Amino acid sequence: MSDLPRPVGDLVDELAALPGAIAVALGGSRASGASDAVSDWDLGLYYRGGVDLTALRAHGDVHPPGAWGRLMNGGAWLRLGGDRVDVILRDLDTVDHWTGRALGGEFEVDALLGYLAGVPTYFLTAELASCRWLRGEIAAVPYPPRLAESAPPRWRFCRTFSLEYARAHARRGNRIGAIGQASKAVMEEAHALLCERRQWVCNEKRLIEAAGLSDVHRLFHDLPAAPEALLAWVDRVAAVLSVESDRARST
Repeated sequence: MSDLPRPVGDLVDELAALPGAIAVALGGSRASGASDAVSDWDLGLYYRGGVDLTALRAHGDVHPPGAWGRLMNGGAWLRLGGDRVDVILRDLDTVDHWTGRALGGEFEVDALLGYLAGVPTYFLTAELASCRWLRGEIAAVPYPPRLAESAPPRWRFCRTFSLEYARAHARRGNRIGAIGQASKAVMEEAHALLCERRQWVCNEKRLIEAAGLSDVHRLFHDLPAAPEALLAWVDRVAAVLSVESDRARST
């Protein structure tokens, strides 16, 4: 931990000493080596049975277990001197449950603030493989073959469904609806591609680039307004995603 700023290192020690704490991990761009001068510090606190974050209130906003939903759970947004630190809670019973489901090729997708296509429950398993352990350690699992088989067709069903809704919005001249659903379809195809490659993904921040779909960005530079042009634009997005147009059936 010698490369951590001292206030962050002290916080790691404080988190590890909390009753119920099992491990503390460094995540996000700091763990992946993609950080820059303004990146914050993401600390994952893995616990069982409950944890009390009251002592952290002196440093910022604290959100108890369950405050952010069944997957993201809760945590704290802290300021330690000049460093911004996000503490993210992970209930190990929840992590174990969804890891077991992922090993069997099963997952669910939750609507979560900040996510366009939703967050798959296996992201909890993905985090174990991508973080850097600072205190304790939770064993990561290899990408489950059953998940690599079952996830792509499910994501692609969602992708095609989103494109159909994008076309429906386009026919009505609803640019926001058409562009939003098309954007969601891009994310869903990216998920499908990464699952096929057995490549873990924790969030959507670099999802498109990781999947090799960067070229699709150019289609979002100049967006048409007229319904027919907007409908043709959705078809171009579909073509980049290797989805055949079915306008004849849907018109």
